[in-house]
Amino acid sequence: MVKDRRLFVDADACPVKNEIREMAIKYDISPFFIASYAHFGPNRGPEWIFVDPDREAADIYIVNHVRKGDVVVTQDMGLASLLTGKEVYVLTANGKLLNEEDMPHILHRRYLSYKELSAGHRIRGPKAFSSTDRRNFCLTLEELLSQLQGKS
Repeated sequence: MVKDRRLFVDADACPVKNEIREMAIKYDISPFFIASYAHFGPNRGPEWIFVDPDREAADIYIVNHVRKGDVVVTQDMGLASLLTGKEVYVLTANGKLLNEEDMPHILHRRYLSYKELSAGHRIRGPKAFSSTDRRNFCLTLEELLSQLQGKS
């Protein structure tokens, strides 16, 4: 049952928070939006958890609180690599469901990019978030939650 699962969101730069809220209600799953105190503001509900503004504070919180079978939304591939090894479902904001087998290749590409940057070379950043990315995210999250609930 999905109700026993939790949905954690690395929320500081997440562009699909509203879609996550809607899907969490639909599938009766508890969402937790983990964000830095720097993003604290009014109209944040009880599902918001604020952590120190340190660089990895949200990641550390998620790693320490997630359990096998939970769902996490993040763009951070370092965090994703820690979670896939814990049998957590990891989804990016553009709708890619990550798995443990993909992580060595993803992390190697990230390493090469950092190496290029430190050598003073320019690298391409991520492409702009699009309506197609949003649609892909919604479809993938819905399919995952439906499967976890046993509807598929």
